[in-house]
Amino acid sequence: MKKSRITKASKKRLLVFGTISLFVIGYFLFTLTCNLYNLYKLSMSKNTFDTNLIELKRDEKILSSEIEKLKDPEYIAKYARENYSYSKDGEYIIKITDKETKKETKKVFDLNIDYNYIIYGGILTLILIFIYALKKKK
Repeated sequence: MKKSRITKASKKRLLVFGTISLFVIGYFLFTLTCNLYNLYKLSMSKNTFDTNLIELKRDEKILSSEIEKLKDPEYIAKYARENYSYSKDGEYIIKITDKETKKETKKVFDLNIDYNYIIYGGILTLILIFIYALKKKK
């Protein structure tokens, strides 16, 4: 049986092309991860906009019914008496105010994390591990 010998030139070639291929694979994985994260953020903002759209359509229906009601002079008079303290002749206005205390909720943790830093840190860690492993082989 023949023993296959690996020459120094082929070891150098393997080291150079292996390193380059690992960096290329790392770059593609990084790009894929960034694009997936951006897609996730866009889908979350789409959900937010969809709920806002539903609320705005509901508000539009309420306001259009309010516009129809404001065409009636009796409704306008009632609205003015309720909201602007107008009164008919002989009526007295008594205001009753509610004194409610609002409890303020404090946020214990406010996490505004930029996930790009986490991705960059992970890739940098992988590169450092790879370099350490190469140095250890020598």
